[in-house]
Amino acid sequence: MTTNTHISVRGGAALAIATCTALACFGALNARPEAALATEPAAAHAASGGGFGYPVKPFDREHPIRGNFGDPRSQFLGPPTLDTVLHGSGSFSFHQGVDISAPNGTAVYPVADGTVKTVTAEWVRVESGGGRAFEYWHIRPRVRVGQHVEARKTVLGRIMKPAGHVHLTEYENGRVVNPLARGRLTPYHDTTRPSVRSIAFRQTDTGPALLPGFVRGKVEIAVDAQDMPTMPVKGEWRNLPVTPALLTWRIRSWTGRTVVGRQVAADYRTTVPANSSFWNVYARGTYQNMSVFGPHYSYLQRGCFLFKLTPRPFDTRRLHDGVYDLVVTATDIRGNSGSATLRFTVHNRNGWIGS
Repeated sequence: MTTNTHISVRGGAALAIATCTALACFGALNARPEAALATEPAAAHAASGGGFGYPVKPFDREHPIRGNFGDPRSQFLGPPTLDTVLHGSGSFSFHQGVDISAPNGTAVYPVADGTVKTVTAEWVRVESGGGRAFEYWHIRPRVRVGQHVEARKTVLGRIMKPAGHVHLTEYENGRVVNPLARGRLTPYHDTTRPSVRSIAFRQTDTGPALLPGFVRGKVEIAVDAQDMPTMPVKGEWRNLPVTPALLTWRIRSWTGRTVVGRQVAADYRTTVPANSSFWNVYARGTYQNMSVFGPHYSYLQRGCFLFKLTPRPFDTRRLHDGVYDLVVTATDIRGNSGSATLRFTVHNRNGWIGS
């Protein structure tokens, strides 16, 4: 069953400071409850490769997923400061699979029969024919290249300490695909509802938030959106968020008339963009759970997932001067969704006086 809820995100300034960065944020100061929207489709396309169980025992019982497909992965070179988060260089990528929580030392098995094509010190790749392949990360391998392996029988390796999970990547014809889409990893259910926690206009990608009551010219729109794992995760990753599978937005007049129809900001239901597009999808201020800053590891610290609604600045001159509602909806892979609305005023004419 899919559900939708609208979550009010009042007090955007305090929210952004407390949950993401120390950025001043006027976003969502005037947010108000929104009637339930039509349920988003759970997946863009049906799985073509067939379903499979988990790579750890029991194979046919659901295990906690602590990292979602598309989650930001960030390793900053600089110190753990706001300046580094906003301007620092490093390694940034989209999570290419899902992280299945399991104790260190747990045996990992292939989810489909195949032939071992790659073995490294910490991961194994198995190709299963028909353009389908799987990678199993954070394991100490016990197989060799060229070996035929059987699903649920061959031990590929055991989870390395201190990983506490096995990362599963699925490929179809060389492209990574979302293992949580219907018809893939089974069983999997999701009853949690994603939330849109703040919405903010910025003059630039690294600038402070603008007052939504006076917006003009080209602006960046940053949205803090997250979901929570549907099954409790034990240990250090307990209560840490994951990203929604889909983020959409629309603009309507304050009277309710649609001005800009539904637009897609991010869609991980099938695949993820190239890593070179990372900062076109995520806004500066984004960092992963337990992010790395040089030699510093942010132990037990939750991440911040700020999405750009548009890859390039949004030109408010597309709209007539006036008052509008920006509605943002976050949806998970099973179609559960949550929305928030930010009322804003476009004022592109000369001066600043007047409504």
